[in-house]
Amino acid sequence: MAGIFPQDPALPIGSTLTATCSVSPDLGLHASSLFWSLNGRRLPSSSYSVLSPTALSVTLPGLPASRQRSGDNLVCHNHGGHVLAGSCLYIGMPPVKPVNLTCWSRNTKDLTCRWAPGGQGETFIKTKYTLKYKLRWYGRERECEEYNAAQPYSCYIPRDLALFTPYEIWVEATNLLGSATSDVITLDILDVVTTDPPSGVSVSRVGNLEDHLSVRWESPPALKDFLFQAKYQIRYRLEDNSDWKVMDDVGNQTSCRLAGLRPGTVYFVQVRCNPVGIFGSRRSGIWSEWSHPTAASTPHSERVLSGSCDSKSGDSNSTLRRELKQFFGWVRNHAYGCGGMSIKLYDQWRVWMQKSHKTRNQGQAPGAMLSLQPLATSTMTAPSTVAPPTPSTDV
Repeated sequence: MAGIFPQDPALPIGSTLTATCSVSPDLGLHASSLFWSLNGRRLPSSSYSVLSPTALSVTLPGLPASRQRSGDNLVCHNHGGHVLAGSCLYIGMPPVKPVNLTCWSRNTKDLTCRWAPGGQGETFIKTKYTLKYKLRWYGRERECEEYNAAQPYSCYIPRDLALFTPYEIWVEATNLLGSATSDVITLDILDVVTTDPPSGVSVSRVGNLEDHLSVRWESPPALKDFLFQAKYQIRYRLEDNSDWKVMDDVGNQTSCRLAGLRPGTVYFVQVRCNPVGIFGSRRSGIWSEWSHPTAASTPHSERVLSGSCDSKSGDSNSTLRRELKQFFGWVRNHAYGCGGMSIKLYDQWRVWMQKSHKTRNQGQAPGAMLSLQPLATSTMTAPSTVAPPTPSTDV
């Protein structure tokens, strides 16, 4: 009985639209008695034109972007306000080529891909993104079906993927105003494997060493049945600082020691994993997310607690050099090149020095200043687990 032309048009932002409402003569309505509304707001009569006794047009210049992706509602009413006909206006932009397409696999059998929409990322009208893939040299084109509503620019392929054969993957974006296609990426599933973060991360003190923490973790369980060699990274930060320090040289071991830390300070530590050489792949995988932060504190420095750290920095450095000379000279004569033994003995040496300084500090009168001097082995008693060092100057 009534209709609007054009019906549900799609127009670029800034366009001018002239729409016409035509009514049946059987309704007994004259065009001059009709009016228009856009998104519930009545449009001014100055934008109307009576084309015939049964046709009324409206002109909308410089149309802004649609307020909602489902379109703006343009409605023709009779003089009493009743709706005679309606049309949806889709005012927006054609899609821009999607960019930053990346994919990864959790278990070598699935694939998740993510991309960015390109340009400003907003078309103002409904735009469909379709992830497509196919085997590089043969096979038919397929579409990903499991899209994540919480992450609109991603899709998950759960099964039926081939190994040792490269895939071509791309994204197509389409809406009422046009379409665009991303660059095609080529990948082998084995080259984009990632894991869950390492589990069982623990951080503990190293005896009484005030500037060391020991970090241990377990390999990700998801890939334990695959032939691969993981490499790890550690990062840590102070409790009151948001800046992380990253250790890149952890390798494939599942433990590491942090040294040179502040005494009496809380540290947060995280670990992540990168699987290397899955089924003989020559490329590294993709870094996992970081593990949940694990906190631990270093012991308080006994020298600081004693109130006896007023010596000049030059004296302290000189003393440290002399002490290290004593230690490494003794290691050269007694450890026979065993790296693991020397590290263990060095830990014991450090604890012994701290206890020795504490004992000497307790012998000072209250408020007295302590000047650190080289340890004289003839007056010190070493722990039973290590013989007292002999001063050496050949290191």
